Amino acid sequence: MTGQKIDGNLVATSVKDRVRLAVKELSSDGIVPCLATVLVGDDPASATYVRNKQKTCADVGITTKDHKLPASFSQKEMNSLVNLLNNDETVHGILIQLPLPSQIDDFTTTSRISPLKDVDGLTPYNIGLLTSGRSILKPCTPSGIMELFDYYKINLEGKNAVIINRSNLVGKPLYNLMLEKNATVTTCHSRTKNIKEHCLGADIIVTAIGDRSKFILTEDMVKEGAVVIDVGTARLEGKLVGDVDYDNVIKKASYVTPVPGGVGPMTIAMLLKNTVTAASISKEFVQPN
Repeated sequence: MTGQKIDGNLVATSVKDRVRLAVKELSSDGIVPCLATVLVGDDPASATYVRNKQKTCADVGITTKDHKLPASFSQKEMNSLVNLLNNDETVHGILIQLPLPSQIDDFTTTSRISPLKDVDGLTPYNIGLLTSGRSILKPCTPSGIMELFDYYKINLEGKNAVIINRSNLVGKPLYNLMLEKNATVTTCHSRTKNIKEHCLGADIIVTAIGDRSKFILTEDMVKEGAVVIDVGTARLEGKLVGDVDYDNVIKKASYVTPVPGGVGPMTIAMLLKNTVTAASISKEFVQPN
């Protein structure tokens, strides 16, 4: 048996097509969706991420406001900037590229973002809605994974799912989203014993470690017909790879995401979706200060 590759580029294109239509509809109502990006310092990887997000926004008709700030930018200055963006009616989404320099606290900063402009789904308010099953703006990578399940008609109900990650960006929100679809979800992490045993009992495995020296999901850890979602990214001999030994695991699994070209394109696609969603609700709510 050889499984099917889950094509993240294909699914991301379908999401972007829907976003383009939404942008046209909003524009006809006088609303031009706009994403404000905030980058502190000159980290090359972060700069590349922001540049790619801006380019993809332009491709679907979303405007961007770019804020490139010096590495010496203070917490007080960041608070003022976030307040300014919260109160700017022309800005519908706020994206602060993480991680931030040590003098700026990630949680303090993201918590200050208006929940209605929180396109990363990181504010305590939106996290609370997520755990209550009532979220509108959901974290991009987990919601992108759920979009992949929907596109490939992978039913989660009653399935045993293992998530190898407990971060606020991936593992915790994905746990709640999969639970909403009636999966039985287990979270594994660095202190979990017998991860292989957990994986062998799973119908669906999502792994997001991103360090091949610490973890590789190999064929002997996957049961026949399992669905494997690889969120990890790492460099191996100059090539971008994930957590999964793809060439061997796909011989045993029913579906596997590749790296690159799997979950990665979905993360940016869902950012676009969140931005037009935020724009569409901007007229219905008064932005909190």
